[in-house]
Amino acid sequence: MKALVTGGGGFLGRHLVAALLERGDRAVSYARGSYPALEAQGAVCVRGDLADREALARACRGADVVFHAAARAGIWGDPDEFRRTNVDGTRNVVAACLEAKVPRLVFTSSPSVCFDGKDHVRAGNDLPHARRFLADYPRTKAEAERIVLAANGSNGLATCALRPHLLVGPDDPHLLPRLVARARAGRLAVVGDGRNEVSPTWIGNAVDAHLAAADRLQAGAPHAGKAYFVAQRDAVRLWEWIGELLERMRIPRPTRRVPLAAAYAGGALLESWWRARGLATEPPMTRFLALELARSHSYDLRPAERDFGYEERVPTSEATERLVR
Repeated sequence: MKALVTGGGGFLGRHLVAALLERGDRAVSYARGSYPALEAQGAVCVRGDLADREALARACRGADVVFHAAARAGIWGDPDEFRRTNVDGTRNVVAACLEAKVPRLVFTSSPSVCFDGKDHVRAGNDLPHARRFLADYPRTKAEAERIVLAANGSNGLATCALRPHLLVGPDDPHLLPRLVARARAGRLAVVGDGRNEVSPTWIGNAVDAHLAAADRLQAGAPHAGKAYFVAQRDAVRLWEWIGELLERMRIPRPTRRVPLAAAYAGGALLESWWRARGLATEPPMTRFLALELARSHSYDLRPAERDFGYEERVPTSEATERLVR
C-alpha cells in the first residue's frame, strides 16, 4: 500500500517509515526538514508544513493510509505554537484526507490527554480526558484527538488514535536521555516515594501497533473512531528501572529524594519565574513533570489486542537489554 507519514523524520516517524519499506509498502514522509537517510532507504520525502493544507492534500493523493505522527512535543514552550501544530495542523491533516479521499487515518496521540495528576494503574480505554491540564502539549493533543475521532465515518474516512506511552529505543530524543544526562551531572533526584508503576513502550512495539491498527481499519471496524493505549505489557517501577539502567551504564543511582509536594511547589514557582521573564528555555522542574515522575501510569493492552490484533513482540526485559546496549 501507499502510506503517508507526517513527521516522518521524528522518532516514531522514521521507525514507522523503515517498517513500511521493510514489508514492501510505499512510504512517503511529509515533514519540514530534509532527511537523506530516509530517501536512501527508499522513502519519498516531501517537505511541507502542517499549516499548508493544499500541500498536505497533494501529498495525500493516492494514499491508502495516513499516519499522522507529527506534533509539537514537550512540557514547555509557546502555547500558540503548540496550538498551531497540534490542533490546527491536525485539522488540516483531516481536511486533506477528506479532500484526497484517503480511506484510513491513524493518529498518534498520547496518554497524557488523560493524565489528571492521579495514579493510573492498568488503566483501560474508558479513562476519560483530563478536565484540567498543566501543560500545553496534553491540552492540545486532547483537542487534536477529538478532531480525528470525530472525523470517523466522514466521506468514507475511517480513523483511530493510538496513545503510545514513554517511547524508548534507538535515537530516543525524549525523557530518558535527559534523565541520563542529569544523572551523569549528579543532578538527578527521585521524585516521590519511588514506588510508582510506569509502562514504557519499545519503539518497535509502537510501530507494530500502528501497522496493525492501519491494516484492520475500515468502516465498522471495532477500533474505528476510538483511542487506544499502547505500552509494554509488563510495567516497571520507574525509579528502580532507571536505577538499573544507570548502573548498567556505570552511572551511580540517584540517592537524593524530593517529596512530590516539594517538587510540585518548586515547579509552580519556576513556571511563574520563567513566564514573568519570558524565558524561552525549559524550567528544570514543572508541575506536570513532577507528577509524571512521581505518579503511576500503566495501561491495559487487552483492548488493542482484542480490537485490532496487536501483539507485543519485544517484552520489557528484552527492551531493557536493547536500551542498555
